[in-house]
Amino acid sequence: MKPWIKILIGLILGIIAGLVLGHQVDFLERLGKAFIDLLKMLVGLIVFSSLVTGMCHINDPKKLGRIGLRTLLFYAVTTILAIIFGLVLVYVLKPGVGLKLPLPKQMASLGQGIGLLDFLFSMVPSNPFAAFSEGNVLQVIVFSIFFAFAITLSGEKGKIVLQFLESLSEIMYSLTHFIMKLAPYGVFALIATAVGSIGIKVILPLLTFLLCNYIACILQILIIFCFSIKYLAKLNVAPFFKGMKDAIVLAFTTSSSSATLPVSLECARDHLGISPDISGFVLSLGSTINMNGAAVGQAVSAIFIAQAYGIEVTLVKIFILIFVALISAIGAAGIPGTGIVMLSIVLNAMGLPLEGIALVAGVDRLREMVSSVTNILGDAVAAVFIAKMEKQIDEKRYHAVTWLE
Repeated sequence: MKPWIKILIGLILGIIAGLVLGHQVDFLERLGKAFIDLLKMLVGLIVFSSLVTGMCHINDPKKLGRIGLRTLLFYAVTTILAIIFGLVLVYVLKPGVGLKLPLPKQMASLGQGIGLLDFLFSMVPSNPFAAFSEGNVLQVIVFSIFFAFAITLSGEKGKIVLQFLESLSEIMYSLTHFIMKLAPYGVFALIATAVGSIGIKVILPLLTFLLCNYIACILQILIIFCFSIKYLAKLNVAPFFKGMKDAIVLAFTTSSSSATLPVSLECARDHLGISPDISGFVLSLGSTINMNGAAVGQAVSAIFIAQAYGIEVTLVKIFILIFVALISAIGAAGIPGTGIVMLSIVLNAMGLPLEGIALVAGVDRLREMVSSVTNILGDAVAAVFIAKMEKQIDEKRYHAVTWLE
């Protein structure tokens, strides 16, 4: 049985147990907390190893220059716009309002007031080891960025450390896969205790939560992507979707941007007429750091959870959300289930309860199906735009593509 099916079963059984037993399921709270603690355990090293290795690969001298800067700028702008779409939808539809979940005990006494300057200066770590031990994700991110630059400037001697961190990154993803095997039990315990407290009224908000994600992703595709093709690349839109249809179907069914990469490369080269150099660089880089759909999911999930707990999200926290969602996309692997771990990073940085992950974990696979399509289309749009700018696209091949190819 596939992992996402197990998590969905855990969600359903948790809802049933909560409805039938009510507060009698409170004894499961410790089991749910243990699962949350395991996710917290992953965050620091995943962010550090993934961000450092990702930045070091981007800063490879052969990949820098005009194409690299254009690609990174395009990715950053479209990701921020995706986050904005998600925020607008979740504030308009308000899926979490009315749930009134009780705040976890450890959060009840936390203050929420913080100014923008205080936030910016609080990101600077005086002790990176303390940042890791305290779970201060923003400080870990800042340290990771400086560490990556230092490795790049160290040349050959720095490659030894980079290779170690690449191995560490793979190890952390393997550990993530192992812990995610426990997700059905953690989700069952967390959702059972949540439903035991609030009852059946959690179902409709979850459906509205999914609707927010779907509409935001569709708007990103129809507005941002189509605008980029039509007015930036100055090409017809229809051939693009015809050429990418195989990758779209695979991304939707596998919920994996990484697994779709080989097909995306084939579509870009053979159907869209993009040169192998541009398609190889832009799509490969995009599969690692350009996650428009994932960014929508992080934004919608964070605000949904804040609404569910009745926590006010200030303008500063919105800024934190946009920043962390953008940065965490670099460290997100394009595989199913990673969104839950990345969400824990966003919630941690915003000071929101990680227990809220239980609300969205059960439907995360349904969210990822559309999210993955948005991810791979964002990479392909960037490749078309960059190829047109560099005059490395066969426009006759691009416009000749048919639905039968």
